[in-house]
Amino acid sequence: MGPQRFHLLKATLARRQPDLTVLMDRVDKAHNFSAILRSCDAVGILEAHVVPPDEGLDVHHAASGGTAKWVAVRKHPDVPTALAHLRAAGFTVLAAHRSGEARDYRNVDFTRPTALVLGAELLGVSAEAVRTADGLVAIPMMGMVESLNVSVAAAILLYEARRQREAAGMYDVSRLGDAEARRILFEWAYPRVAKLCRRQRRPYPQLGPDGDILDEDD
Repeated sequence: MGPQRFHLLKATLARRQPDLTVLMDRVDKAHNFSAILRSCDAVGILEAHVVPPDEGLDVHHAASGGTAKWVAVRKHPDVPTALAHLRAAGFTVLAAHRSGEARDYRNVDFTRPTALVLGAELLGVSAEAVRTADGLVAIPMMGMVESLNVSVAAAILLYEARRQREAAGMYDVSRLGDAEARRILFEWAYPRVAKLCRRQRRPYPQLGPDGDILDEDD
């Protein structure tokens, strides 16, 4: 781990937004899953959530380009469990769904703790998620098609969230607790050592200012 790489990781982690996330509601195509995760990383999402489709989805295989190294993915068995988890963490749940009740995404306050629910490309967000979400959000369409590709819609919504949060200064200072930031930084910088420490139930070693692992006597 060179100093330049370490400081890049540290700066990236400092911009992570722990109160912005997505819930992929049975997104069933690996390329869409991967593209959504890439957008999550690009706007600073720390952890994404997924309810896998009935036929299953290999999350790590679907997360191409190594995105899963930078955006943690938490699986949930069903929509009610996922929504209960998100609400317990303080998120407002907004489902991306076109209807007369949906708000234009540009009129939504994304500086609040927000979880965006995104559905499979063919079926959209599940009826259960639409019924129980705190609100619905939509991207206005001017053409004949009724919806965008789910990964494109995700990018548009997330970049609006980034725009609002950047204007509010939410990327200017780290919004993670010190202990959490140290843990994640070590796991990003030294994933194999971190895995070994967890297996042996040992605490992670301390890191020096340029990312070198310090001896216990240092």
